[in-house]
Amino acid sequence: MPSRKALVRRPSPRLAEGLVTHVERAEVDVDLAVEQWEAYTEALRTHGWETVEVDPAEDCPDSVFVEDAVVVFRNVALIARPGAESRRAETAGVEEAVARLGCSVNWIWDPGTLDGGDILKVGDTIYVGRGGRTNAAGVQQLRAVFEPLGARVVAVPVSKVLHLKSAVTALPDGTVIGHEPLVDTPSLFPTFLSVPEESGAHVVLLGGGRLLIAASAPKTADMLADLGHEPVPVDISEFEKLEGCVTCLSVRLRELYD
Repeated sequence: MPSRKALVRRPSPRLAEGLVTHVERAEVDVDLAVEQWEAYTEALRTHGWETVEVDPAEDCPDSVFVEDAVVVFRNVALIARPGAESRRAETAGVEEAVARLGCSVNWIWDPGTLDGGDILKVGDTIYVGRGGRTNAAGVQQLRAVFEPLGARVVAVPVSKVLHLKSAVTALPDGTVIGHEPLVDTPSLFPTFLSVPEESGAHVVLLGGGRLLIAASAPKTADMLADLGHEPVPVDISEFEKLEGCVTCLSVRLRELYD
């Protein structure tokens, strides 16, 4: 049986101080963000996912973006080494959580940097974004950990957005979706479908054809519904101000060994 656990982490009271790189800073309503986070985690549970809370990291403004701290393939966890030094304290709590769940743990070491948001898994293919937060040494270390497990690692240039998954995610059939003006090289993906909105590029596969998607992408939701998928919209406006999206607020663990 595939596992259906999702790591999540409550927003820090300092969320409004989070990093921004490709967008203008906008005021973040932290109380509203907490409400949106609670609705997001509830949506996961409603669709059959058990949420596992990582201990909060109150001094780390970006810690709610838990996906950046770890990459999991099968039951092997690779603890990231964030490209932004100020985010490196986020990984300890995540390491503890994945170890508790029975994952075998590996690490990215200096001089490598890697953010989990730069990783898109499609079947046994792991696309890794080589951009502002993940460097060549990080890509090499990722290969060294996951290729022996049967993964095919494909490095993808990322220059127009923060992370690879800020530009692209994938549908259940493996089709990669993205907002084309923000995707460096769509031709690197075997099948690519352009979506009309930037935030429409981000979906979380909930199972059974259901796709968690930001409420800010109604045209994309309609387009995906027309293709036979079932969009599940959630409002994450406060996290979008910090370049966050539906994927980075959780780590979905589908292949844990019982």
